[in-house]
Amino acid sequence: MSDPDDLYELADAASGIPAGLPLVAGLTGFADAGSTVAQLSQYMLDTLDGEVVATFDVDTLLDYRARRPIITFDQDHIEDYEASSLTLSLMKDEIGQQFLLLSGFEPDFRWRQFTRAVLGLIERYQVSTTTWVQAIPMPVPHTRPLGVTVSGNRVDLIESLSVWKPTTQAPANALHLLEYTLAKTEHPIAGFVLLVPHYLADTEFPDAAVAALSSISAATGLIFPTDRLREEGRDFLAKVDEQVQGNHELTSLVETLEKRHDTYMEGNPLPSPLIGSDGQVPSADAIAAELEKFLSRRGDDETGPTIG
Repeated sequence: MSDPDDLYELADAASGIPAGLPLVAGLTGFADAGSTVAQLSQYMLDTLDGEVVATFDVDTLLDYRARRPIITFDQDHIEDYEASSLTLSLMKDEIGQQFLLLSGFEPDFRWRQFTRAVLGLIERYQVSTTTWVQAIPMPVPHTRPLGVTVSGNRVDLIESLSVWKPTTQAPANALHLLEYTLAKTEHPIAGFVLLVPHYLADTEFPDAAVAALSSISAATGLIFPTDRLREEGRDFLAKVDEQVQGNHELTSLVETLEKRHDTYMEGNPLPSPLIGSDGQVPSADAIAAELEKFLSRRGDDETGPTIG
């Protein structure tokens, strides 16, 4: 069996990490609706003070043919090569509280070895709690607060924040395996899955990143600056509303999603906020198709986000 320590290299700063910090994790590569995790990670790294303390082996964990790095070609030469990364960083929140951040790409290979490696780091630094985030597309309206499904063993968070508690089978990601393994050890673990409007899944949706930060704050007590994201979110939604209100079919479809959402949230007997009493979900596909068709008619108009 491969040694999990072989998957990462510790930096000099790794020896000075205090025990008992919370761990926050968000990995890109699977179902990142609204670019939620990508925005969240970049926002933290750009906005907060931090330093890398462990770097994972990209060549071992990444399938380059599936997720190719990006180059910048400048007329006759390669100006830049954007390498993928997977790191553990020591960060400080807005008021100086320290935490660990696991960010970067989701491993394509060696999930069990990767999980053992993260478990080793959690044990090494006596991590107090682990919190991870993901976002998936759902037929829910952008005119309502983003919902979340909470998993793990933090019962307080599940009872207070989880709005949709399905029993279902779904494709796993690497952090599902980490959560499953940590829960067996009774380590405090919470996973937040943001339910992002289906028709905004391919955009950078700032409100989804804000909701992810709020979820992390609820789980850890960490404080994050969100003013910039909230302002970007207001501008983004204003442009979406402008596009929707300019088309009768889109307005009708959004209203249908609103009614289904409100009926579910009021405690009426719908099995999920995603379907109507007929058990069908035509609105999700319909709204995406209508938005795509509507936006294609706008041609090169750059006044609003690309939706659909």
